[in-house]
Formats: sequence, C-alpha cells, structure tokens
Amino acid sequence: MAHHRKYIIKIASGTVIYALGIVWHPNNVYISLAVFLLAYIIVGGDVLLRAVRNIFHGEVFDENFLMSIATIGAFAIGEYTEGVAVMLFYQIGRLLQNYAVSKSRESIAALMDIRPDYANVRRDNGDIERVAPDSIAVGDIIVIKPGEKIPLDSTVIEGTSTIDTSALTGESLPRDVGVGDELLSGCININGVITARVIKEFGESTVSKVLDLVENASTKKSNSENFITKFARYYTPAVVITAALLALLPPIFIAGESFSEWVYRALIFLVISCPCALVISIPLSFFGGIGGASRQGILVKGSNYLEALAYAETVVFDKTGTLTKGEFNVTSVTPHGISENELLELVAHAEGYSSHPISQSLIKVYGGQVDLSRVSDVESVPGRGIIARVDGMQIAAGNESLMEMLGISYHAHPGGSVGTVVYVAIDMVYAGSILISDEIKNDAKKAINELRGAGVRETVMLTGDTDVIGGRVAGELGIDKVYTGLLPDGKVARLEELIKEKSPRGKLIFIGDGINDAPVLARADIGIAMGGLGSDAAIEAADIVIMTDEPSKVGAAIKISKKTLRIVKVNIAIALGTKGAVLIFGAAGFASMWAAVFADVGVAIITILNASRMLLVKAKR
Repeated sequence: MAHHRKYIIKIASGTVIYALGIVWHPNNVYISLAVFLLAYIIVGGDVLLRAVRNIFHGEVFDENFLMSIATIGAFAIGEYTEGVAVMLFYQIGRLLQNYAVSKSRESIAALMDIRPDYANVRRDNGDIERVAPDSIAVGDIIVIKPGEKIPLDSTVIEGTSTIDTSALTGESLPRDVGVGDELLSGCININGVITARVIKEFGESTVSKVLDLVENASTKKSNSENFITKFARYYTPAVVITAALLALLPPIFIAGESFSEWVYRALIFLVISCPCALVISIPLSFFGGIGGASRQGILVKGSNYLEALAYAETVVFDKTGTLTKGEFNVTSVTPHGISENELLELVAHAEGYSSHPISQSLIKVYGGQVDLSRVSDVESVPGRGIIARVDGMQIAAGNESLMEMLGISYHAHPGGSVGTVVYVAIDMVYAGSILISDEIKNDAKKAINELRGAGVRETVMLTGDTDVIGGRVAGELGIDKVYTGLLPDGKVARLEELIKEKSPRGKLIFIGDGINDAPVLARADIGIAMGGLGSDAAIEAADIVIMTDEPSKVGAAIKISKKTLRIVKVNIAIALGTKGAVLIFGAAGFASMWAAVFADVGVAIITILNASRMLLVKAKR
C-alpha cells in the first residue's frame, strides 16, 4: 500500500502542474517549457533513471528506454503537452498493473497462509512451552488448542476434535479426528484440545512442502511465457530500428516532407511498441491459474506443467490408493499347518516396519502389540512382498510372484477373484494365505467420465494385481486398457510403450501414490501424486499434487489449464492485433500520440483485467 500511495501522490502532483500549464498556457516558450518539464520530471523521473541505469547494465531495449526516448523526443519537437501526457498515462497504467499483480499475490498469499507461527510442546514435567515449530523433533508431544494451526505432521494420542482442512485441500467439510488419527500441518483445529506425537520434522511436514511448491512454482515457466520473453527480446530492438528509419528516410528521400512530422510518427511508433501488455499479463494468467488450482486442493509445481495439462491425451492410473481407497480389510484367513492367530501374529510382525496399506491392514487385524525387537533382517521385495526374520524364523509374505521367486509351493486362495491374496511361508514352507479386499473410490467413475469430457483420448490402468482383480476394477470404471501383474520396472516399460503411441503434441499423465510409483511419475510427461495419503517419494517425484486424494480433481485441473490457455491466447491476440493496427496507422500518419497511449497502456490494462479472471476460480464446496 505504501508503494501505491507514493505512485498516487506522484501522479496527482504531476497532474496538477500539468493542468496548470494547460490552463495558464503562458506565451513565453521558456516558461511553458519549465512548467511542463517540472510536471514531466515529477511524473516520469523514475522512468528516466531506470532507463539510464539499465543502459549501463546492458539492458537497453526495455519499456523504460522506449517511454524515455519517445517523451524526450516529443519535448524536442515542441509537443510538451503530449510528452507529459504520454508519461502521465503510462504511470497511471503502471499503477493499475502493479495493483493487479499485488492483489493476485495477496490472494495466493492468503490462500497459502498456513505456516504456523508456533507450537505448544509438552515437556516431560508436564509444562507446556510455546516454541518455534522448526525446533521440535520427531517424537515430541505437542498440544493443539481450539483455533490454532497444526504446526507439524503428527498422530493424535489424546483428545478428539474437528479439523478444518480447507487451506490444504480446498474442501470445506471439516474432518473429525481422534486417537490414532494422523494430523497434517497447516490445518486448523476447530474445537477440542488435542495432544499429538510429532511424526515429521518441520522441514519435512506437509505445510513446508506445500509452501515450497507454491513459492517455487513461478520459477518453472511455460512455453507461452518463454515465447513472450524471447519475442520481446527481438521485437523491441526491431521496432526501435524501424522507428529510427521512419524518422530519417522519408524526409531524406521524399521531397517536401518535414523531419518534425516523421519524427512525431516515429515517436508514436515507439510508444506503441512497448510489450508490457504481454510481458505482464501472460505470467499473471498462469499465476492466477496456479492459484485457482490451489483453491481446489491441486498444487501445480510450475506453469509449464499447468500449460502441458491442456494437451493431455493419455491418462494412466495406478490402482491401489489412486482409483481404490487403499483401505484394505482382511476378509478371510486360511492357515495351513498353523493356527490362525499364530499366522496373523507372525505376518503382523514381519510387516511391522512397512507403511504400505496392505501391511497396515494385517497389523490392524492382528490387534496385538507389535514388538519390533523380535524382528530382524527385513527385506522389501518391490512388487512382490516382504521377507523378514521373526523370533529367528524366516517369514515370507507377499503375492504369487514372491512364492514363485522363492520356489515355494502354495495353494491358490479360492477368493482371489475379489481381492488381494497375501501368501505366507515360514522357513520356506507354505503356511497359509490371507485375503484382503479394497474398495473403489467414490469419485473414481466420475474421474474417468470427466477426463473423457475434457478431451482425453485414452485411459489406462497399471497394477501389480492379478488379471481378475485389475480387470474387475477397470471394467467397473470403464477404463480403456488395463495391464496387470506389473512390477515397478514393468510399469516404467509399459509407460514407455504408451508414450510412443501418443501423438507428438499430446501429453501423457501418470497418476499414482505409492513409493513404487516414483519412477513412473518422474518418467511421465506430467506426474500427478495423491498428496493426502501418498508417499513422500511419490510427492517429490510428481509435477502436480492432489491434496484431497480425489482422482476427479485431475479433470478439474485440465479444465483450469484449458481456461488459462484460452485467456493467454486472447491476450496475445488483443495485444498484437491492437498494436499492429495502430503501428500501421501511426506510420501512415493517421494515429495520434493519444492512440499510441491506448495501444500501450490501455491494452495492458485490458489484458491484465482479463488475466485476473483466473484468480476468480473458487474451491468447490
């Protein structure tokens, strides 16, 4: 606001002196020059200083240089009123531009105002101490009071409450939490007092990652932004050279033509040529698009990814945790030569170090306390399962591929067609199987339909599950292709084949959530991770993060991308079309300096207001 106030004072005082010069209109040319020169210096002195400073830094052909040479030239040919007017309207335009940009930044800042200022840590003696969040270690106990932001990712150990997650997810519906539930930093505790154990340091917590994504998004420019930057680099010098030739050649080679008339036309040419409408409005459009997506719980890591979404042709899904809930329930246990309780106890301990949803469901159904001191030599076999020693016995728990890899003979589970089967072997001897079922997400069908409505040509599902399970899910959702029984390297290989099948301009999106999806997320044209339940590795590798874990948000992201590109194309057409027309009329002598001011400042204001429409994208309630 202080910066805007200085602008307003400068413009107002310069306008008063300018108006005085017009009304007074002294006959003495020197007095007239002094009055208008004073108004000019008050209004445009900073532009002149920037132009000089930039010249010494090697940045000659920018808008400051163009406005300076055009207005100084107007004074040189005696057009004092127009010289001041051009600079005056240019500064008014800059004020409005700065205001629009600052308002958009404030909007994003308000949206991302989730950084906690403090945390209430409970010491061993029971005292509560307010400290900086980044000073708290994993395992510390924190107390979150009603109305406070959750400072770090943590797990509730005492109390119940309702949590407002809208800052992270864009969803207005509060979530009830109790003992054992995980809390994401940046959310707001609405009512009850909660005591929680910290599970991630501040730098690794959700709030830090979200802020980092938003703060760094502007560093990754879209192709449109890069084009405008390159365009301005060549366009501006070309116009300056053309203006110089326009001022010099006609009076030299055409009899009866005056230098003052053609210099005036050249000055109009220079004023029109300022590319600020494009240079400001195009990045603002993408900035607004990223902010609009954030309101819906879609975090885009750069405008290049937002632009690429508009050309999505093939969308590839992981199954578990992406299209299905990843909330596994054990539906049957079939022991072989061992009791059911013993089988579950050994498997739960073998899976004790894993955060995979299947592992957690096995630990949950066991119900007892997992003593990790009984566990050693844990080996995770990607895409197959886990091998560990429990009480000195080797426990192998995984799918058919794990049993076949170890050369263990097993009995196929009769319910394998409706869920995932975990086969178990003790000391290389088959010991039974456990059937686990997963549910399809409520909005998964909607996600596929919206993608088709957004112009996506093909949907594909890649999964490590069996043909029966994968085919059932794909059939229910209407997915075009499904590939089953894939290990992580198999997913990458299949993705490479799909990339070769798409058109040169089309983009391939991969959507996943597990740690084994990280290589595929990184290889896809656009990687989208489910951020609420997704693994850290998947979120780091992804280009876009869906904080709500809703696959239907992908369709919303594509729509935001296409709307952003439409606004960008309209702005380019308005700016180049208007400037091109006035440039031609100016060179032919049919446009005044006032038309030049409109072609520069007026067009800039129109395109900026159009770009600001992206900031009106609201969260879906």
